[in-house]
Formats: sequence, C-alpha cells, structure tokens
Amino acid sequence: MSTDTVYRRFEATAQRLSGNAPFLHVLEETAAVYGIDAGDITYAEMLQRVQERAQAFADSGYGPGLRVGLLLENRPVFIELWLALNSLGVSVVPINPDLRATEIRYLLQHSEMCLAIVLPERRTDVEQAVEESSLQVSVITPADAVPRVTQERASIDSIGNATECALLYTSGTTGNPKGCMLSNEYFLHSGDWYAETGGHISLQTDTERMLTPLPLFHMNAMAVSVTAMLTVGGCLILLDRFHPRSWWQSVRDSRATVVHYLGVMPSILMQAAAAATDRSHNVRFGFGAGVDKKLHAAFEERFGFPLIEAWACTETGSGGVVSAHEEPRHVGTSCFGRPCNNVEVRVVDDTGADVASGTQGELLVRRAGSNPHYGFFSGYYKDAEATDELWRDGWLHTGDVVRQGADGSLYFIDRKKNVIRRSGENIAAVDVETVLNRHPGIAQCAAVAAPDELRGDEVAVFIVPDGADGNAGCSVSAADAEREAVEIVHWALAQMTYYKAPGLIAFIDELPVTATQKIKRGELKPLLQRTLAEGGFIDTRHLKKRSVG
Repeated sequence: MSTDTVYRRFEATAQRLSGNAPFLHVLEETAAVYGIDAGDITYAEMLQRVQERAQAFADSGYGPGLRVGLLLENRPVFIELWLALNSLGVSVVPINPDLRATEIRYLLQHSEMCLAIVLPERRTDVEQAVEESSLQVSVITPADAVPRVTQERASIDSIGNATECALLYTSGTTGNPKGCMLSNEYFLHSGDWYAETGGHISLQTDTERMLTPLPLFHMNAMAVSVTAMLTVGGCLILLDRFHPRSWWQSVRDSRATVVHYLGVMPSILMQAAAAATDRSHNVRFGFGAGVDKKLHAAFEERFGFPLIEAWACTETGSGGVVSAHEEPRHVGTSCFGRPCNNVEVRVVDDTGADVASGTQGELLVRRAGSNPHYGFFSGYYKDAEATDELWRDGWLHTGDVVRQGADGSLYFIDRKKNVIRRSGENIAAVDVETVLNRHPGIAQCAAVAAPDELRGDEVAVFIVPDGADGNAGCSVSAADAEREAVEIVHWALAQMTYYKAPGLIAFIDELPVTATQKIKRGELKPLLQRTLAEGGFIDTRHLKKRSVG
C-alpha cells in the first residue's frame, strides 16, 4: 500500500471507508479504568479529531524537526495526538508511565523534546523533572491549549518516508536507555508486512478486530498493531494491561479475531481450570513471542487457535522480523520460524564465523537486496558509535543466541547480551546496578537474569553489603538477611520502575571481578545456578507491584 507517512495512510483508509467503520473500540472494563467513554471510535470520527488537533499544533508553530513526549498510557488520545503530530512531521517520544523521576529526567534531556503531553495525575511529576533539569519543556495535559513553540526548528523541506516518526527508548547493555530513531518507513513497513505475509497470520480487509494488552510505548503495539489495523481497515482494541481473570470475557466482548500476547500470558491463562467456554470466541490466531514450550501445544489444543511465535526487536522492526506463520511450526520447541526471502540471517560464533546447522551462535540479520536497512531503525540518537557497532560488517548483531535447523527454522536459546527480559520488558543489568549501588548499605552489586516460570526472567541481584564500619563484604546474619532484603527492595521501588527492582537477592562477601574491578559477567551465570541450587536467594518477588495512580 502506498502513502509515505503514517497519517497519510490513516487518512487514505478513513476516506476509503464509509459510514461507521470502527477504528478503535474501548471496552467497558478499560473505559472504567481510564475514566473515558466505552464503545467505538470510527475512522471518520478519529480523522476529524486528528485534523482539529493538527490545526491547533500548526497554529502554534509545530513542524518538522521537533519532538513531543506522550505519557498517556493506552488511551485513544495517544493515537489521536500521534497522528496529528505525524501529519506535521513532528516526532513523538512515548513515555512509559511507570518511569520514576530520574528516568523521566533522562528522557526529557536526551530526546530534546519541546513539549510533553501527560496525564493530569502525572503533570506535577513531569513538571518537577523539567524544573530540576532547567529544561525548556512545556508540560500540558490533552485537554490544555497547545503552547507556542519556543524551540528552534530544523530546516526540513518535505515530510515523507525518511522523516522521523517516533523516538522509542529501549534498554541496552549500558546504563542509560538508547533512543531508537524510527522513521515513517519503519512504521509503514510494519503495516505492510503484517497485511501481506499470509499463512497463519493472514489479515482480512475491513473486518479484522485485533485485541492487545501490550503498551503503546513499545514497538509491538505502536508499530505493529496500530499500523496493521489502519493498513487493512481493521479495528484495534487496546486494553490498559493484561487482566488474567477477565481476559476471555474481554476477548468475547470485543469480538476479537486476533490477539497479541507475551509469553507470560499463556502460562497464566493455562493455570485456570478448564471451562466449557474455552473455545467460545472468534480468535483465529495469537501473535507474540516467548510462550513456554511445555505449554504451547496444550494451549492450542485447549483454546482452539495457534500461537504464532515471532522474533524481532525495536532496532529491526518488521524489516528483520522472523515468524512461524507457516508449517512446520515445530510447536513446543522454542522455534520462531524461518526467515522469508526478503530477510537474510546468519548464525555465527564469537569470531564472526558461520556455524554449522544445529550449532548455537549469535543471530545476525539484515534486509535482502540493495538496502539492508529497509524497515529497520534509523540509528541510536546521539550515539553513532553504538549504531555502527550494532551494524558492524553490514549485519545487525542481535545479541541473541539461536540455532538453525536443517529446514532453516530458527530456535531461540538465550541472550548473549546482558539484558534481563521480564514479562516483555528489557532491563539492562547495569541500569539496575547503577541505582542499587547508591544504597548506603550496598558496597557493590551485580544483576543477572534468573529463570522464572511466569515472567521468563526475573531480576536476581548479588549484593556485597557495606557494613556499618564501612568495610565491604561484612556478612549479613541469616536473621537480618530477609529484613535487609525487604528494605533494599522498598528503597529500590522508590528509585526505579517496579519491574527493574530485585526479585531475588543473595548477600555475598565478594563478586567475581577483574583487576580493574569490572564484573566478570561470564562467571555470574554459574554463580546464579549454584545459589539457586543451594536455596541461597531471598525471594522478594511478592514486593514488586505496580504502583496505583
């Protein structure tokens, strides 16, 4: 499908459809959580809202070269404002509502946004972050008048495929999140890929209803779900989050034909007792990643639709996606499919040499043809060195360890990167360590991914305590260990997003470090395995709860 911006594609679809074709649907449950109206928002209604918003932004001087932050959760107004800003060539910076003040300050500073549009209940937090950083960023709610632009705009003649559509922040292996520059091409290709790939994920024109609980500040919901539906004229149903107890009722009430999932979701849903209504739905397939291989086949048999596993990341977008949308899917083996003809992959060892079929190695990807970057991210903002390193030798180095079977199917093994993936959230270990090392009772710490049956990974932290006498490695008595661990987690929850806080804590006398006191990452996994086997961790997972409001 042609068009060169997300807004223009939406506009073309809205003009093609007539009457009351629904673009978004808000369930009663979601409406109650957000305090908004339930029901359909048609393409025509959304187009009118978007055009009115765009005029207000244009009248206040907004245009290409500017960025606007959006802290609006999964509310329809997020999409409304995004499309309006996109029509003017303005990039958006989605903000995770779970971020704490220090994390928000970093995004405000690094992105150089000129305006943040936030929920009323978060306005004070964001204004405080602006004030503490001495930034020139206006902070408003969606109901406020648009302030006049004071930031100087870049000189850009036209808006099109290459124009930045969004700056999405993703955790890497360094302390601070990286800003991934995503163009209109990136988003539009995601819609095209989903609309045209076929097989088990075939989308039907003008009738599809896609339900997702995934957040709009991640590429899956924003770049895949939204653009897929506006490309095929479908209806998107956004939940505020995954609610296990009401999930199937939401599926039925929404008349969803497609659902998106993370691996933790099927595991939780399979814990419920079997019911006569398990197959009472309209779902043709689920699309996601990370389903427990032990439950994959059982889930499909019980609920009557396939879970199509896929692999991608923010940096690859759908330009380098691999999915198990065709048979054989090798259900129950952690298989995520075979690359299509327009995606090239290699599996290499630590020297960069290709490994034999069936041998584990790092996955490298690129687009086939003359433009190996097509559909991928445009680079890390303000970090050309990291971008070049990721794309070294002409291939995007994913940091994921896989093996490839004789038929070309790829099987996920582990993560080479030092990233903990908890319930779909990428958490940099260094990010966790940087914050915890500020605690007065911690001399040094190391975070590592521990296996978790529900969440995939959990944040496990080895802590070298700082004794009252200032000596590192002072042992913590068994009687005091649990109390100390609970105190550390409560402290951490005030400093960082809840999912980054330690879920497992072990106090040790010293960490495996180099002569320059750098953590020997390769020795953490054996240490983790020994500590787990010996029952040496204090379980603090029950303390990790999303804050209300």
